[in-house]
Amino acid sequence: MGGGVSLGDGGGVSGNIDTLGHAAGIGVFWNWIWELVFGKVKNGEFFRRMGIFGIVEDEGSIFGIFNSSTFRLCLGILDALAEIISVKEVHGVKCYYVHYVDFNKRLDEWVTEDCLDTRKVQYPRRDGTTPGTGAATPKKQVPSRPPSPSSLCNEPVNGSAVLQAALQKKMSRKRKATFIENDDSQDGPPQTPGPRPTGSLVAHHHDDIVTRMKNVELIELGRHRIRPWYFSPYPQEMVHLPCIYICEFCLKYRKSRKCLERHLAKCNLRHPPAKLFLDHKTLYYDTDPFLFYIMTNFDSRGYHIVGYFSKEKESSEDHNVACILTLPPYQRRGYGKLLIEFSYELSKFEGKTGSPEKPLSDLGLLSYRSYWAHTILDILLNVKPLVENEKPQITISEICELTSIKKEDVISTLQNLNLINYYKGQYIVTLNREIIEQHTAAMEKRQIRIDPKCLHWTPKDWSVRAKW
Repeated sequence: MGGGVSLGDGGGVSGNIDTLGHAAGIGVFWNWIWELVFGKVKNGEFFRRMGIFGIVEDEGSIFGIFNSSTFRLCLGILDALAEIISVKEVHGVKCYYVHYVDFNKRLDEWVTEDCLDTRKVQYPRRDGTTPGTGAATPKKQVPSRPPSPSSLCNEPVNGSAVLQAALQKKMSRKRKATFIENDDSQDGPPQTPGPRPTGSLVAHHHDDIVTRMKNVELIELGRHRIRPWYFSPYPQEMVHLPCIYICEFCLKYRKSRKCLERHLAKCNLRHPPAKLFLDHKTLYYDTDPFLFYIMTNFDSRGYHIVGYFSKEKESSEDHNVACILTLPPYQRRGYGKLLIEFSYELSKFEGKTGSPEKPLSDLGLLSYRSYWAHTILDILLNVKPLVENEKPQITISEICELTSIKKEDVISTLQNLNLINYYKGQYIVTLNREIIEQHTAAMEKRQIRIDPKCLHWTPKDWSVRAKW
């Protein structure tokens, strides 16, 4: 559904936010900070104003999701183009579910009409798509000039009329595209199922409105309450609940805490199961062709899931990771890099190079680029010259062999760091002092590492299908 519109400031003001508007928004933000620091307002009120939904853990730390116009301003998406995915009416007020173009789906949200700048509507194309929109992080598109709203109908030109026209046009295109698709399928030869495509998961090929929208308000997993980022296929009667209660060991879900307590009294597991998948990829067939590695935190109550990654038993494209995830309460603690490091240690045991399955999310790409950069820099800084008083030399293939990072990832990392230079007819890698200092400081912070000496594992030959 829906065309693309620009977001206003969330407070009833449409249009572009000028310098004064930015200053005012930031001024309000810092005023709230001042009130919190000097005791003028309680913590709960501060977080309510900022749109932060807190998850209070035992240590009193807070894991928050920022979802207010002030933080949209700080993130640079206050005046971003947004695609309208769905519309609903709550107590007589129309709400629009929007996806911010060029931003990840986890930032999608419901907004009211006064947050939309309807003067910047981009109508759907003839193929039923909206320019520059996508489910995750699409490429930026140059917006085309929209047709004049007055030429569409004789009704008064206002925000509601423009939005309605855009939505109707999008639906009309979709119905036409569906009819043509069905007509072609009837005339063509019957489709026979082919072999399982390489990779466990592939990106969504069709614009599934249902799976593009967050449908779960809140979950309780162990000691944490988490506001989900993406769609999850829970039963319809569960998604309308204010909170879904999940057993952190067997991952069975219950509609209330009382029901969960009754389940926990009978559940014998004290560790999580081993079949998990991410939102932005679609599962083909079943989970049998995959291995799962789950990281847990152990205490007297059992093993609590921190994160996991899965990998194909056989990958024709040398993927050493299919899905990788760190749960929100444990993010920004180094666990993501630890999972990545472990996946490459397994590749070293297998004697091959590997790469994560694409597409990566924006956060996943940042984590991998950081790991690749520090791993490759560590090799470059410790390489020894073959002959005394000569400069050390190493090839791309040798870096791949030492790290098990695929050649394409090594080259792209060196290019992103601007380390490759052309000098006297050959390519050389140059490291400046700033890069070295940044790398040293980052490595000092990485206190949790994988010790390969403690890894006792023999790779299996999964080419024999009977072993599945």
